Parts: sequence; structure tokens; C-alpha cells
Amino acid sequence: MPLLEQKYDLTDDQRVRFREDGFLKVSNVFDAATLRYFEPEITRLTFTHNQLDGTPMKERDTYSKAFIQVGNLWEKSEDARRLTFSKRLAGMATELLASNGVRLWHDQALYKEPSGGFTPWHADQQYWPMASNLSVTAWIPLHAVPLEQGPLSFGRGSHRKRIGRDLPISDCSETLIQKEIQDQGVVEVTEPYELGDVSFHLGWTLHRAGPNSTALPRKVHTVIYMDSTMRLAEPSNPNQALDHKKWTPSTAVGEVMDDPLNPVLFATDSGANSSY
Repeated sequence: MPLLEQKYDLTDDQRVRFREDGFLKVSNVFDAATLRYFEPEITRLTFTHNQLDGTPMKERDTYSKAFIQVGNLWEKSEDARRLTFSKRLAGMATELLASNGVRLWHDQALYKEPSGGFTPWHADQQYWPMASNLSVTAWIPLHAVPLEQGPLSFGRGSHRKRIGRDLPISDCSETLIQKEIQDQGVVEVTEPYELGDVSFHLGWTLHRAGPNSTALPRKVHTVIYMDSTMRLAEPSNPNQALDHKKWTPSTAVGEVMDDPLNPVLFATDSGANSSY
């Protein structure tokens, strides 16, 4: 799949909008053939490792109703690794962060089942013990996602406001953040995703997703990038302590997160990861 390694040319306008809005949806990042190739393997891994298998929707909490979540698929399959390690995506992330390179924090599949519930408002970096705000998630639908299937909604410019940063994803975060963004005039942006669209959002950008009211699962692969020089911060809550142990276990507080689970996926200087 050569497209995975080919440069995507972002425009000046796209880079400016990302800095201002905290998110960017980009068209034609992948073609139908690429998505058609990877979707079956990502789907197989997601359902093979689904820890919610057999748990009826009515017995789950709001978080568990929102999606099936399986992380570090790249360790489980060579094809998943190829998608997660795509230089096309990592180069875009590097450019949007205005960084010299990016490391992998982790990947994860987020499959919203038929009749799956809404995803509450939250900011991802509430969970991550990172010493700076240079983190970005690529949200990669493996098919077109209509509004009825629960695409992402973003709070425009919310990365510049300190709204809900102490709130883990929950019914409480949905209620409190919704009220706060309304009070502060934050515009909620919700759009369907066409086949090949990929969105990028910063770690402190507030986002949510509606329920899946269709008969088909919403199949999404995500890759979370951080600046290649990112250091581990002292965890400030129990979620961050758990993520330290799970995603970068050999890194000590204050060190660059150079764990084997956090390889450099793109660098702008000379080196093995720099070229497309």
C-alpha cells in the first residue's frame, strides 16, 4: 500500500485552521482500496480482543455503551502495524504540531456498535501524563460515517480554554462541559465523514460523538501522536498513573518517553524515519 508512505500536502490555510480550531478534518487522505484492504484486519482484531463481548448494552455504563476500545493493535498484527506506522499520517501530525517529529503514544480501535450510545464530552489529555500539550490524535474512519452513525463533534477553539480538564469521560463530563461551552460561546462542529476523510485533534480539544442509530458498526482506527521529545509528567490523577504503566512503562518521570512502545514514527531531520 504505497499511499501509506506518500506525503500529503497540507495547505497553509489548513495549518492555520488547525492551530485556531484545535482540530482539522482532511479529505482524501486514503483511497477506497487502502481502506478496503485494512478494514477486515482491524475489525478482526477489534472483535477478537473485545472485552465487552457478551455484555448486553443495557448492563453497561455510559462509557462502555459508547464504543468497543482495543489498544496497541500494532503489536497484534503486521497489517495493523503498517497502518499505525504510516508515514503519511505521522508526517501530517508532525506538520500540524509544528514539531520536528512525533512518537507513538498508542493506537486504538474505537468501534461504536449498532445502538451504541453517545460518547460524552471530554479532552483526551486528561488521561495522559504528558509534560506539554504537543499531542494529536488521527481519527481514521474505515468507511464513510453519516451523522446517524456518530461522527466526532468538536468544540472549536476549546483547546485554548480550560474547560473540563479535570473531568474523565462520564455522564458528568457530558453535562458539565456542555453547559460550560454554551456559557462561553464555544461553537460545536459536527460533520459527516466521507470515505477517505481523516480528522486530527489536539489533546486538549473538547470532543464528543452522538449515538449510532444505524444497523452497522461505526468502525474507526485511531493513532495518537506526541512530540518526539515529549517527557513524562508526574501523573496528576489515577487515570494518568494507569496510562503511565500501560503505555510507557519503562519511562521515569521527567524522562523522554523513549519506551519500546513509543517509537519515533516521523522526524524532519535526517534518519531512518524522515523520508517518505
